[in-house]
Amino acid sequence: MINTGKEASMKKYHISLGAIIIALVTSCGPIPYYNRDTSPPDLTPPQLKGIKTTSPHKIILIFDEEANLNPSLTRISPSLKIISIEKISNHSTEITVTLEKQIPGREYRIKTEATDRYSNSISLVKKFYGYNSKIPTLLINEFTTRGSGKHPDIVEIYVVEGGNMGGITFYNGTRGNFSNTLTFPPFPVKRGDFILIHCKPTGKEEEINETKDKKLSRGYDASENAYDFWLLGGKGLSGNNGTLSIYTSPYGEVIDGVTYSNRSSDSDSRYRGFGKRETMERADELTLSGKWKTSGEKITPEDAINPDGSTGTRSICRNNPPIDTDSKGDWHIVPTRGASFGKPNTNRVYSK
Repeated sequence: MINTGKEASMKKYHISLGAIIIALVTSCGPIPYYNRDTSPPDLTPPQLKGIKTTSPHKIILIFDEEANLNPSLTRISPSLKIISIEKISNHSTEITVTLEKQIPGREYRIKTEATDRYSNSISLVKKFYGYNSKIPTLLINEFTTRGSGKHPDIVEIYVVEGGNMGGITFYNGTRGNFSNTLTFPPFPVKRGDFILIHCKPTGKEEEINETKDKKLSRGYDASENAYDFWLLGGKGLSGNNGTLSIYTSPYGEVIDGVTYSNRSSDSDSRYRGFGKRETMERADELTLSGKWKTSGEKITPEDAINPDGSTGTRSICRNNPPIDTDSKGDWHIVPTRGASFGKPNTNRVYSK
């Protein structure tokens, strides 16, 4: 039989297709598979988690991912010359900026642009405080959490060993979880000094932060024997449950802290009896820092100072002379009108 042109063409087509199939089946390697990665692209710029001052000439910026700074867009104010910008190591989330010598405790701002490896960038303006090589030894010495109109909540800090307060930071809470915070300007303190943090200011002009003249401030319960400071935006402390802490700087190490609670492990089944997640987390953070002792593996309300019985004039006082075992045994509630803010504590104890 004679094949027509059409039949010849079809036969040729089948032969070619068969050859292709045989070649694919008998080839030495697998059929290539392209673009297996179907994850969405990274479109989020790096986020700054904090700034550490590690020496008079160095600060470290800590990001949530590997990042780079744009040197031409990096500035410090008040003006400090930038000597170098470098990563601590390859793929590091930390960047060291070497500067001219910082003034201890002075407030600075760094303005820069950070970029990640996917070219996502973010402009930043962030505060930091000049490296303080003279951190004083401090204790939270007295406080009230159930203040009245003329006796609002106060926290007293006692200076055990002198130094400079520049950059020292108080938290109503802890560094990782707080309601209010106060960072002190630079000023010298000596052993035996008192510093009062007024936690519920009225906003009146006489509420003046003191760094030299202790007689300058005239607000409620201001003391001529202490440096008075007024917590900006403060609305008082939690009356029954809370944590108070002081740090070497906003991103520094804990100097001292206390936890108080009138609850118990049986108060409810949530959050180990603390009742609120944030109350428990603040207590946990302080204990993990080593600045508060617990009777078990984790802190419970029974490990905290019980504020029941305290008032605006029956303060919660550290025993005198000040002893620090980082536990509730260091503390007592004084009798009515026994509060001694700006003066040594009394060891008299309130009884119902």
